[in-house]
Amino acid sequence: MLARSLLISMVLIIILFSPGANAQEMMGLENIVDQQTAWDIILLYIGIGFQHILPLGLDHILFVVALCLAVERLKPLIWQISAFTIAHTLTLGLASLGLVNVSPSLVEPIIALSIAWLALENLRGGTPPRWRPVLVFGFGLFHGLGFAGALTELGMPPDQFLPSLLAFNVGVELGQLSIIASLWLGLHFLRDQPRFELGKKVVSGGIALAALWWVVERIFLGG
Repeated sequence: MLARSLLISMVLIIILFSPGANAQEMMGLENIVDQQTAWDIILLYIGIGFQHILPLGLDHILFVVALCLAVERLKPLIWQISAFTIAHTLTLGLASLGLVNVSPSLVEPIIALSIAWLALENLRGGTPPRWRPVLVFGFGLFHGLGFAGALTELGMPPDQFLPSLLAFNVGVELGQLSIIASLWLGLHFLRDQPRFELGKKVVSGGIALAALWWVVERIFLGG
């Protein structure tokens, strides 16, 4: 796991310091894609996907944190993360291709609700149910629609549509894996601490409160 986290860190350093993934380019996306090579565009969209998770995707970060807090063994975590990845990759692709169209007014509250659900399950304690990967898969479908909405707002070059879409998804996965690797390493050393369970409940409670506020905000306040 340590080797994987180091590999991820190296990849992220290459991406974030490459000329195709800086913030100024992201702000003027439509004006710069015509001036770049295919490789530059791929690096740019990997960087955009990564930055959509870290540091911009607080809701997705909290979802992954809540997921990791509930799982003590690596194998169940891999199953759940795999289910989440397959689901959001599926809907990201379908929505970006225009084959699925769901209003953000429905998608965004459900994303917030998914975070609250996981956090409240952590507060309840006990072993997560065996069918939890199915639930995580369902939540992942809506997270993918959220990713697609962000990508649609940015736009993609028509002649590099598929590479841009795939690169964005790679960036999202790198951001997600970097969180998981860091959390797993940290939690591995903290689980034996006497106050670990209390700390987990405090963190889960904070995540639940934030997510429930987002549910209210996104339904009633148009946030």
